Amino acid sequence: MNYSQLAKDIINNVGGKENVNSVVHCITRLRFKLKDESKANTEVLKNMDGIVTVMKSGGQYQVVIGNHVPDVYKAVVEEGGFQSAQPVDADDAEKGNLFNRFIDMISGIFTPILGVLAASGMIKGFNALFVSLGWLDDKGGTYQILHAIGDALFYFLPILLGYTAMKKFGGTPFLGMVIAMALVYPALEGIPAAGDPLYTLFAGSVFESPVYIEFFGIPVILMTYSMSVIPIIVSAFFATKLEKFLAKVIPSVVKMFLVPMFTLLITIPLTFIVIGPIATWASQLLGQATVSVYGLSPVIAGMFVGGLWLVFVMFGLHWGLVPIAINNFSSQGFDPILAVVFAHSFALAGAILAVWIKSKNQKTKTLSAPAFISSIFGVTEPGMYGIALPLKKPFIFTIISSAIGGAMIGYFGTIGYVMGGLGVFQLPSFIPPEGINMSVIGAIIAAAVGMVLAFVLTYFFGDINKNNTNTGEGTAQPIAATAEQNVKNEVIVSPMKGQIKKLAEIEDTAFASGALGKGVAIEPAEGKLFAPVSGTVSALFPSNHAIGFTSDEGAEILIHVGMDTVQLDGKHFTAHTAQGSRVERGQLMIEFDVDAIKEEGFVLTTPVVVTNHNQFEITAVNEQEVKPEDLLIELKAN
Repeated sequence: MNYSQLAKDIINNVGGKENVNSVVHCITRLRFKLKDESKANTEVLKNMDGIVTVMKSGGQYQVVIGNHVPDVYKAVVEEGGFQSAQPVDADDAEKGNLFNRFIDMISGIFTPILGVLAASGMIKGFNALFVSLGWLDDKGGTYQILHAIGDALFYFLPILLGYTAMKKFGGTPFLGMVIAMALVYPALEGIPAAGDPLYTLFAGSVFESPVYIEFFGIPVILMTYSMSVIPIIVSAFFATKLEKFLAKVIPSVVKMFLVPMFTLLITIPLTFIVIGPIATWASQLLGQATVSVYGLSPVIAGMFVGGLWLVFVMFGLHWGLVPIAINNFSSQGFDPILAVVFAHSFALAGAILAVWIKSKNQKTKTLSAPAFISSIFGVTEPGMYGIALPLKKPFIFTIISSAIGGAMIGYFGTIGYVMGGLGVFQLPSFIPPEGINMSVIGAIIAAAVGMVLAFVLTYFFGDINKNNTNTGEGTAQPIAATAEQNVKNEVIVSPMKGQIKKLAEIEDTAFASGALGKGVAIEPAEGKLFAPVSGTVSALFPSNHAIGFTSDEGAEILIHVGMDTVQLDGKHFTAHTAQGSRVERGQLMIEFDVDAIKEEGFVLTTPVVVTNHNQFEITAVNEQEVKPEDLLIELKAN
């Protein structure tokens, strides 16, 4: 299909791009907010190839596409000149509770640079390792160049964060970079070393600060902003707000250069005078507080953070700790947080190795090999979502082993000196300036203990083959399945507890008409959604209200919790899986707060449809009420 032409036709028939306030997409449809819906040619759109139907609901003009909506959305964004993945109107900015918005902000700022950040840290770490082993002279040219390669990003980190922070906040990224460049400008950083201060502010307090220069008579407290984190993020946030205000009040004819000029002229002095010092003091206090809490009991801190790190990753909570660790490197010169999680990837590798060796399921064995290797190198998602979580006990044993490994790392006092790599590549970041010591050796011991313990626990107590249905060698069997069945036949079980409704009876016409697939709807009685088949999560929308599966037998299943619940933007929904993950039938996928969603005014009727229904003869159950894993739909391959 020509998505570019389809996008042009859609834009033209919603009234043109000038009629679009915002456009986003969910798992099946484009969701427009139009200035004037009467300008849209609804009947033309409904009859257009590539469009299932058109709906108006919740103040949105919804163009239902189906499974190809991401491709169509991308084409619409390109053709219309809209901002990708963001509403056109800034007033439609992402909503959600304060904590979720904070996590989203932090991940949006740091995710783009994590790869090169880890790479730079690995170079610094290996450079320190080579000096410790006597392979390099720290006065030689080879060391100096390698040090420059590894250290450059950290020294100029504010410049990268200026770009990503401004972009995340909705400002002009290059303005953020220029603000950061001023903060690390060598001539200003060198002023304190060139002479005596004019006077001292806050003398006798913890904030005592010498003043070397003034700005129009206002004292400027010169801080060291190289390698800093918080000052540039706060400054970028202020600059974004200022830029948007100036863009509204400055005439269009001179806006191109006056908006950035006044943004810089106001933001940079204000940062040097107010934002920078306050943010720097805050970052120092945060670093000291973190180290102090760790110092109360490194063993307990290691056990808690190390043991629960995989859980933090599952729910995105690690984004609350990663920036603290980065801040610690810049303000304290070291960090204990990321050090105590070192053993977790090795513990997971040990559990996966046990599954690899013992499993009788050929698919599980095939998945285990790459998952084991990636875990050694610190990439835990394949092993966590594909192996450990579906089997449950290996995940529990991984957490236990990671906690013990983290406690040992805390006992040995291992800390990181640079933001290093993951897995085995993180080890060089633990080497102190004086060379390899017991804290480094202790980290190796902790990782080995975590890996061996997880392997032993999983191998002997992991129930690896308890629910093996792939080879017919386990005790559990699929509902209504027999050994003589055609492998393309499929049994779909209920993903939730609730009351059955016919698709034709629900409010959403796209689902009710069967245009998005054949199946049934369920009125949920509790807020838990389980996998209806064993297979792969083919789609999981960011708001966690809809999920798609591709079963082992080839059925494509879509479950959409509620009507228009995409508007909640993830509020009241919690996902326990990720797109691309391997899942087993009956595994918990999503939790949602039934009462809270209803109080927000949304209907929770949940369609469960087979989107490739043309390949099957479909028989739905006649029962009025179902519970998880009750037979829901039988598919017979054509």
